[in-house]
Amino acid sequence: MIESRTVDVEGRTATVVTISNEHCRAVLTDLGARLRELHVPDRDGVFTDVVLGRATLAEAASDPNYMGSTAGRYANRIRGGRFVVDGEVHQVTLNEGGNHLHGGRIGFDRRQWDTHVDPTKDEVRFTLVSPDGDEGYPGELSTQVVYRLTGSVLDIEIEATTDRSTVVNIVHHSYFNLAGAAAGSVLEHLLQVNSSFYTPVDDELLPTGEVLAVEGTPFDFRSPTPIGKRLSEVSHSGAGRLTDDRGAGYDHNWVLTGTGMRDVATIEDPSSGRRLTLTTNQPGVQIYVGGYLAGVSAKAPLDQYDAFAGFTLETQTFPDAVNQSHFPQPILRPGETYHNAMRLSFSTDRSPDVLADA
Repeated sequence: MIESRTVDVEGRTATVVTISNEHCRAVLTDLGARLRELHVPDRDGVFTDVVLGRATLAEAASDPNYMGSTAGRYANRIRGGRFVVDGEVHQVTLNEGGNHLHGGRIGFDRRQWDTHVDPTKDEVRFTLVSPDGDEGYPGELSTQVVYRLTGSVLDIEIEATTDRSTVVNIVHHSYFNLAGAAAGSVLEHLLQVNSSFYTPVDDELLPTGEVLAVEGTPFDFRSPTPIGKRLSEVSHSGAGRLTDDRGAGYDHNWVLTGTGMRDVATIEDPSSGRRLTLTTNQPGVQIYVGGYLAGVSAKAPLDQYDAFAGFTLETQTFPDAVNQSHFPQPILRPGETYHNAMRLSFSTDRSPDVLADA
């Protein structure tokens, strides 16, 4: 079932769409092509919203934490906001110190997208045209984001085309807490990532260019491991952000094993029994565990979030890839289609598929 309504958000009309079935309920908005709520059951069948969000739609529309949003044109970071495409130097806006982050000052997360609802497919499609020169990027970019709910599976598919060679890395940026959006820390969640390598970062959270083995490091999640088990061993200054005494923890790109659509990660909350399986066609995933969320205003019933209140799973091309020739390249040319597919499959430790794997 799918329902659409309009609401007033500080003088502008926004669209809110709800897709629901007996297994799951997703609430979306055209403000940032954003996921506002996602309700899934625990092992006892109790439904809870498992994505973090700001207190109001107005706050969500300008959220510097990108909660639930579609981030782009180029999500993650570009060093110095500078890159070269086909011999031409381009300078995009600098919005994180001397670097570019998540599309710039007014990225895709702060745009109001056009909304197209298809009730026959339980599907919502958001579209946006970004003009040539937008935030300094070359080319007119036409983008669509499709959210599709099937049973307990939420598919998110992002596509883009251009009329001029450009760089593209558009990601979905929800923060998840499988115990519930108001449940506190995710550090006891069990994380497994199908990855033997990661890309280390400097103190500006930009990749050093190295691709290192996870073995023997706190980045080794090849078997289910509590997120917080080796958190204190991950040290960086986080682009100048303040953190608590435990530091910021993970905000890194893992190099994913395999190609095409494949299962790349699972996360389970032992307290509720909820499990999330991530499937994607992308070469990397940025996992950030919310080390900078302390004091950020929150959806009811909370007033604000604490550090480590949620984790992201940003399926992506590697950060600053356009300036690292040995990374998968983010160049999109006329006649080509960018396609980032992300599938979120929810189950519990009482689900038949889980029991079959035991």
